[in-house]
This record gives sequence, structure tokens and C-alpha cells, in this order.
Amino acid sequence: MSTSSVKILVVDDEPPIRKLLRVGLGTQDYTVIEAPAAKPALVIARAEKPDLILLDLGLPDMGGHDLLAAWREEGLAVPVIILSSRTDEAGIVKALELGADDYVTKPFGMNELIARIRTALRHRLQQQGEKPVFQTGELSVDLVKRIVRVAGQEVKLSPKEYDILRALVQHAGKVLTHRFLLEHVWGGSADVQYLRVYVRQLRQKIEKTPDEPQYITTETGVGYRLREAD
Repeated sequence: MSTSSVKILVVDDEPPIRKLLRVGLGTQDYTVIEAPAAKPALVIARAEKPDLILLDLGLPDMGGHDLLAAWREEGLAVPVIILSSRTDEAGIVKALELGADDYVTKPFGMNELIARIRTALRHRLQQQGEKPVFQTGELSVDLVKRIVRVAGQEVKLSPKEYDILRALVQHAGKVLTHRFLLEHVWGGSADVQYLRVYVRQLRQKIEKTPDEPQYITTETGVGYRLREAD
């Protein structure tokens, strides 16, 4: 999919933010559509069928979470990236659990946002055909044989460690919330501290420097993200 064929809906009530996004995304040949509030955004999304949506949570006529929930209930499956303040961790987590694909915090760099847009678009395409072997850097995960290697050397993981890594691999490049991982691995019955312990153990096995991870990064107060495939 070329960038010139990608249509992005920007939903934000601040004209300077919309202008920044219109100009910045325009330099990458994205087609930008704008909505200053939730109600027009609902109409525009149905009519224009965007490929991706950038959504500010603080809208004047309806909460961003309610708008996101309405879209998902309608069956709108396009990626949604949240634009949020740095202090709104609870709002970010709620949005991700409602079906948002990612988030950036204001003020954000345009290069960071464009990278997140590309990741979200790739991830949506890749969901239709999961590759049996995942590779990023020196880390490889064979999802069929359940074999994990770092720099060609097989690494033995416990069942829970592997389940966490597999979930991250299946959503590489996307942040997964603590709750998502707890439900995916433990059926929602475990405490977040269990997750932190297992992620720490997993990093000890796959990272060169576990305290400065290059593969599994922490999204503070939100969850974890695995580096994209090469």
C-alpha cells in the first residue's frame, strides 16, 4: 500500500494540532481528512472509509473512549492511534482495551508518529497471515516448533515465558496492556506482579543487557511492546 493511497482521519478539537498533522503527514503523501469533534467524525468515518484514524481522547461533544467504542461496535476495524497527554495512563489503557491499536503522547515528534502509523498499518495487514518464524535482530521465534533462538543459540523458556513471548510476537510493534497479557497467559487470574516477574526472567534469557532491553520494552503504566520484525 503506497502512502499516497492511505487516507488518515484526524479527530482533534485543536486547530493547531490538526494543522500540524495535516502538514506533517502531507509531506509523506498521506491523504488527511479532519474532524473537530466526535459526531462529525462518526459521519466522516462512515462516508470516507479511512485506512487509519488518529483520535484525541478529549473531544468537546463526546468522550474519545465512547467514540472508539461506537466505531468498534459498528465493526470499523481500521487501526486507531490515540493522541493523549503524558499523564493520562489510565485513559491510554482504557483506549487500548477498547480496541485502539497504539498511542502517542503530546507533545509528540512527527517521526515517532509516522513510525507508529506505518507499524499499525503493517500489523493490520500481517494479521491475515501469521508467519511461522519471527525474526528481529538476533532473536528468532519459531511459532510452529516453539523454538526460541538468540544469535543462533536455542534458549529454553518456561511455558509461561513462552506464552508471553508468543503474544508479543503475534502483535510485534504494538503495545500490549498488562490486562491483555494477564488474560492471555493466565486467564486473568494472576496479579500484574506475576507478569513483571516473568517478563524480567524472559529478558534475562533473550536480552544482552536485561536492564536496557532492545527487544521487550516497557510502556510505563501501560504494558509492554516487542520490537518489530526485521
